[in-house]
Amino acid sequence: MIINPVVNPSIMRFIFRDFIWTSKTNKILLTFDDGPIPETTTAILKELNYHKIKTIFFCVGNNVKKNPGLVNEILSEGHQIGNHTYNHQNITGRNKDEILLSIIDYNKYVKDKFGYKIKYFRPPHGRINLNSSSIIKTARLKNVMWSLLTYDYKNDIKIVKFTINKYLKKNSIIVLHDSLKSKDIIKDSMNIIFDKSLAKGFTIGEPSECLN
Repeated sequence: MIINPVVNPSIMRFIFRDFIWTSKTNKILLTFDDGPIPETTTAILKELNYHKIKTIFFCVGNNVKKNPGLVNEILSEGHQIGNHTYNHQNITGRNKDEILLSIIDYNKYVKDKFGYKIKYFRPPHGRINLNSSSIIKTARLKNVMWSLLTYDYKNDIKIVKFTINKYLKKNSIIVLHDSLKSKDIIKDSMNIIFDKSLAKGFTIGEPSECLN
């Protein structure tokens, strides 16, 4: 059974109750998928530093290997890193043991290379099935989903603004992307979130409080 959380999130949250769908506190959590890449991640880090906000980057393994300097920068600035698979591959379309080994190998590489222990996983495209929970548990990770997808990868700031204005809540887990697709609008997308949160009296939290 393949399930897409965009289609029916209420059913998804019931079936996968052990996954994290919203912030554990009444604070918003920003998350970034698919990087790191110099063209976008660098701009994001500057913006986060300016606003004194900490976040979690769900990194793709290939990008981690290509850009170790960016990984060090992410960690040195107090952000966290999550496992987003080596190649952004769909975990529902592969052998269970193969998926588990790939996730564990990714974690080991980051531990050996950067001295960092990964705690969190996010499946590419949010694609999960009934094997996903046991795989992620066996890897000793927590699976972090989301409650607000900005669609920033469509490279249309109007869509981002619409989703934030309509769906932002005080405990939202928001997905943005540090990818080439969102490069041209990522700063504006972040500022829409910051401005809307301020207008509504919402607080942006840190991964350590929002995910524990």
